[in-house]
Amino acid sequence: MIKTDPNSRRLVLCAWNVSQLSEMALPPCHVLCQFNVSSSKELSCLMYQRSCDLGLGVPFNIASYSLLTYMIAHVCNLTPGDFIYSMGDAHVYLNHVGPLNEQIEREPRPFPTLQIINKRNSIEEFTIDDFKLENYSPYGLIKMQMAV
Repeated sequence: MIKTDPNSRRLVLCAWNVSQLSEMALPPCHVLCQFNVSSSKELSCLMYQRSCDLGLGVPFNIASYSLLTYMIAHVCNLTPGDFIYSMGDAHVYLNHVGPLNEQIEREPRPFPTLQIINKRNSIEEFTIDDFKLENYSPYGLIKMQMAV
């Protein structure tokens, strides 16, 4: 629909399928996202997350939906735009307080840049070899336990 009707207000992807909730280990924390194509041909993504584990889930979901936005922009011949993130219940688990305090003390580093290096026409065609991450300078691992 982004290719055929980029100005639609219905560019919505929903992860919340009520008929399948009982089959899931947990209901999706990231519930839905809506895409917007600007007049300058930028694709932006607004994502709503109902439950936000600030230690583990949030960083993963930011990276995942940002990558998805890049991929969709690529196959639709658009430029990636903004990623806007709306949180419902944002929380820190008690056993994450220490590790997150350690993370807060770290000096932020510049963001890396992502390049898609091979032309793809659909999301299903992408492989790991299609992506190049430049200027990525991560700190060492901080371990946190997954809460279920």
